[in-house]
Amino acid sequence: MAAKTKIVDLQEVLRWFSEGRKYRWMVEQYETKYGVSTTPSMWGNIRRDYGLDRRTTQNDELLPWKLREEDRFAYPALMLRLEARRRENKEADIRPVDRGRLASWLKGLDERGVVIAYDYGDTTGFTEQPRLPEDDDIIRRPTTATGKRRATE
Repeated sequence: MAAKTKIVDLQEVLRWFSEGRKYRWMVEQYETKYGVSTTPSMWGNIRRDYGLDRRTTQNDELLPWKLREEDRFAYPALMLRLEARRRENKEADIRPVDRGRLASWLKGLDERGVVIAYDYGDTTGFTEQPRLPEDDDIIRRPTTATGKRRATE
């Protein structure tokens, strides 16, 4: 027997995803409209089950490291995710204020001649390192695998 679903109107739900509705909004909407209690993770599962685009950008090219929990939302990590979104032509998903922050941050890296490096074992986490000839992007690529993320050859 198939699992019971809480979804009342699948077409409505798919429309919400296409409109970019937030999971919290969906939780509140379902409670108000249908009296059905849901969780954000349920909506994430629906997104995955129906093959819809991820809400967040996962980019192993710009974030090739396994990050410590306390570093996941550090400023460099946030900026690297924004840059990944920009490179994936999802600039419309970036708030204007964040576009400005990103432009300023990228300009600063270039002016200082630095790249972003990350060391899981160091409490500093993210650091700026002088750009080397082998640095081909705004990050210093790891030479060995770090957790689930892939290292470059």
